[in-house]
Amino acid sequence: MSTQSPLHEVHAELGASFTDFAGWSMPVRYSSELAEHKAVREAAGLFDLSHMGEIEVRGPEAALALDYAMIGNLSGVKVGRARYTMLCHSTGGVLDDLVVYRLAEQRFLVVANAGNAAVVAAELRDRADGFSAEVDDRSAEFALIAVQGPRSPEIVSSVLDSIELDGGLPDLKYYAAAPAVVRGHELLLARTGYTGEDGFELYVPPAEAADVWRLLTEAGQSHGLLPAGLACRDTLRLEAGMPLYGNELTVRLTPFEAGLGRLVKFEKPGDFVGRSALEKHRDDLAGGPSERVLIGLRGNGRRAPRHGYRILNGSGEDATEIGEVTSGALSPTLGYPVAMAYVDSAHREPGGTLYVDIRGRFEPVEVVSPPFYKRSA
Repeated sequence: MSTQSPLHEVHAELGASFTDFAGWSMPVRYSSELAEHKAVREAAGLFDLSHMGEIEVRGPEAALALDYAMIGNLSGVKVGRARYTMLCHSTGGVLDDLVVYRLAEQRFLVVANAGNAAVVAAELRDRADGFSAEVDDRSAEFALIAVQGPRSPEIVSSVLDSIELDGGLPDLKYYAAAPAVVRGHELLLARTGYTGEDGFELYVPPAEAADVWRLLTEAGQSHGLLPAGLACRDTLRLEAGMPLYGNELTVRLTPFEAGLGRLVKFEKPGDFVGRSALEKHRDDLAGGPSERVLIGLRGNGRRAPRHGYRILNGSGEDATEIGEVTSGALSPTLGYPVAMAYVDSAHREPGGTLYVDIRGRFEPVEVVSPPFYKRSA
């Protein structure tokens, strides 16, 4: 049986359609996923992300333990800031992509994808062994609500009693977090997101989640806010070129193949899990392109490439399969199909034409560099 979010009854009252996602019963849409997508791009959307995992790492050597456990330099993160990084296998493959918040000098909060939360918690405990650090899976102690979109600062500021920043909400930078109070509810307020828009994530005690959701809903009514489900979240992140674990990221692929080699901080002191394998992969790249690389594709018409569709180097009988689509959809914002795909590196250059097998028809697509959409500053 799927786990229910602390907000399940609220979603049911709103008429949400539910789907099983990583063992959770989560709202996939409320009315129209296109309307929800448009609301996030033009106004604001309200998301339930309570399926995500939250793991606390604390102690005098918490930063050193995370430096060893992950590919990023977590010691270099300032208190109140966050970093996007990855937990890799000793082979260099990606176990999960994560956001890590430094809440205090000796206290971090690691946010894991829902399907990987237990794996991440177990790996962190194992990798922290020998360091003066404790690892505590606190996922059950948090509900997570996100407000995303250009009107999100106005909505959040209208319900904010206080935030532990001298300049108030405007001082909360992108990829930062601070303790805050929303109409009497104490929570952690972060300025992060997965939609390509400005936005906030609120880490709330589960028993208070429904009240906070309703407060944000009421505050957002005059700003065009809509509740938004997983369906539009997926098209939003795809337009923004953000990878999804299980599609663009897996344990069979390294950060380099995903175009995220910049996240691997070889210059940080000491060893880290996966360093040797990733160094070899980096050195192999120095002699030529890797076998497969992640690219963007732009199509025409209305027929969108989908996950698992074959990519070929031509449309004739002698065409050769050279890759596979990882994520694809008809972009609601742009009006044409977009996709991400792994292909043989010889076909990586933007401007080239490839073909996707869409139900037996070879449709031409142009190679482009993600993201497909960027918000105006």
